[in-house]
Amino acid sequence: MTSPPHTLKTFQGIVDSTLREGEQTPGVHFSPDQRLEIVARLARVGIDEIELGIASARNPHLPEFIGQVRERIGQQSRLALWCRCRREDIDFAVACAPDVLSLSIPASDLHIEERLQKDRAWILRTLEESITRALEAGIPLVSVGLEDATRADRPFLYQLVQTAEQSGASRIRLADTVGICSPAEIADLVRRIGKRTTLALGVHTHNDFGMATANSIAAQEAGAAWIDATVLGLGERAGNCRLEETVGFLCLKKGLKRYHTAELRPLCLLVSNVAGTTITPGHPVVGEDIFTCETGLHLHGLTSNPATYEPYDPNMVGARRNLRFGHKVGRRALLNHLQALGYPVDDNEIEKLLHRLRSSAGSKTLSDEELILLLE
Repeated sequence: MTSPPHTLKTFQGIVDSTLREGEQTPGVHFSPDQRLEIVARLARVGIDEIELGIASARNPHLPEFIGQVRERIGQQSRLALWCRCRREDIDFAVACAPDVLSLSIPASDLHIEERLQKDRAWILRTLEESITRALEAGIPLVSVGLEDATRADRPFLYQLVQTAEQSGASRIRLADTVGICSPAEIADLVRRIGKRTTLALGVHTHNDFGMATANSIAAQEAGAAWIDATVLGLGERAGNCRLEETVGFLCLKKGLKRYHTAELRPLCLLVSNVAGTTITPGHPVVGEDIFTCETGLHLHGLTSNPATYEPYDPNMVGARRNLRFGHKVGRRALLNHLQALGYPVDDNEIEKLLHRLRSSAGSKTLSDEELILLLE
C-alpha cells in the first residue's frame, strides 16, 4: 500500500554521506579502491548525490578520486564535497570541481562560542563571504549545512537561512548534530523554515536516540526536499540515518520509483565487509532473516496470503521467503504447507504429524524433506 503522491511532491533526492560521515565511525577507514566500489554501488541503487569527502589540503587525493569517480559512473549521481567556511578549503574544493559544495557552519551559540570562540556577527559575515567566494570561483551549486541547527536560537537560525538565500545558496541542510529531535520536533522546524525561504531544505539526522530514519522521513513529509543518509547508518557515536531504511520506506511504502531496492543488500554487504561491521539477521530491509518465520499463527497467515504478515514482497529487496516448521507450528499452517508441497493429508494424519513434529523438532526447525519423511 502506498501513500498519496502529494506526500512526495517536494522530495528531490538523497545525499549519501558514507564516504564522509560514515568514515567518521571509530575504526572505519576505506581504501581508495573500496571508496570507488562503494560509489559504484550507490550509483546502481540510484542515489542522487554522493558526498565524496572533506575538501581540505589534508586530502590531496580528492581531485584524482573525483576524476576516477566520474570515469566510473559518469553522470549517474551528482558529486559533492563537504567544506568548512575557510578560504583555503573553499579554494581546494574549487580545484576539485564538484557538482555541489556543502559549506558547513555552526548555528548554535554553544558551537559558535565554545568551539569557535566567535560571535553571531562573525558567523553571518563568514557565511556570506564563503558562499560568494565559492560561487564566484565557479561552483555550480552551494548547499549550506547549519550545524547543530536543532539547538540553535530560532531567530538567529532564520537569519542564517536568509543570509544563505541572499548570498546565492541553493539549499539549506538542517543538522540535528547530536540526535536530540523527535519526528514531531524536526517536522515543525522544517515547516517553520520552509515558510521563510524559497530554498530547498535538507536534513542531516543522527541516531543518538534511535530516531534518525524516523526523523528524516518526518522531515520529508513536512516538506524537506533532501535527506542525508549513510549505508547501515555508519557515523560517529550512534550513527546516522540509514540509507537502506530510507530508500526502502520511500519506495516500498510510499511508492517512489527512482531507486533500485534490489541493489540495497549488495551495497550493504559491501560496506559491511570493508567497514568490518555486522548486518544483524533482523536488520530492516537487508537482514538475512527478515522474511523468515516459524511461529504458528504467522505461518498460517503467510501460507494463506503472504500480505498478512509481510509489508512488501521479498523479491523487491532481492530476498526470499523462508518458512520454518518446528515445535511452534500450528495445524492450519502445516496443512497449507503440505498441500503446497503436493502432499494433501486428512485431519487424522495432520494430528499425528503434528505430534511427531513437535516431538522430534525440539528447538530446531525441519526442512521440507524432513517433513515429508515424517509422513512415511
